[in-house]
Amino acid sequence: MKTNSNTYTIIYAAVMVVIVAFLLAFVSSALKSKQDQNVELDTKKQILYALNVRNINDANAQYNQFIKKDCLMTPAGDLQDYNGKFITGFEKDAKHNGNYHVFVAEVNGQTKYIFPVYGAGLWGAIWGYVALNDDKDTVYGTYFSHASETPGLGAEIATEWFQNSFINKKVLNAGKVALSVVKNGNAKGNANLVDGVSGGTMTSNGVDAMLKDCLSNYEVFLNK
Repeated sequence: MKTNSNTYTIIYAAVMVVIVAFLLAFVSSALKSKQDQNVELDTKKQILYALNVRNINDANAQYNQFIKKDCLMTPAGDLQDYNGKFITGFEKDAKHNGNYHVFVAEVNGQTKYIFPVYGAGLWGAIWGYVALNDDKDTVYGTYFSHASETPGLGAEIATEWFQNSFINKKVLNAGKVALSVVKNGNAKGNANLVDGVSGGTMTSNGVDAMLKDCLSNYEVFLNK
């Protein structure tokens, strides 16, 4: 076959595509276990951040120290032990056949409940965790992150100053989720309101919707 013919070029290109595809599939398969471990470790760090544990040296050990139960909330608002695969994503893992994920922690002898939240910002996905005190109403800590929000604007939801502004805020009002993110400067004096990011209105609105959409799934548990 002539090496400068069209047929040779097409066959050569096809063979190279098959070889490269095989190599990529092999590498992906070989690294999957390590990738899964890294995702799980990062998830544990995020949960610890929501508990205001910011100095993390050994995420696995510290997670086991603080997290006492990994549970699912039934539609009746009861907590049952969860023995399935560790939750490493939100859209596919936060809900299991109508049962919602809850982490039960103990900090300085006091019970904390941690809830995964997920939604959409201005440019992509946003997610995080909300930790409540044992009254199931007062915010103990939060963690939020994003896929592609604008640095200095919407990306500020991932900073400690924004996350810390939720501490001691109340989730419920008359039994309904009322924790809200409002325009910067409008939250003063209201136990349910948190100031949004100045210049990051759309992302702040996304956090507000995320909190209401996700935490409202737990209202029956929060009111028990």
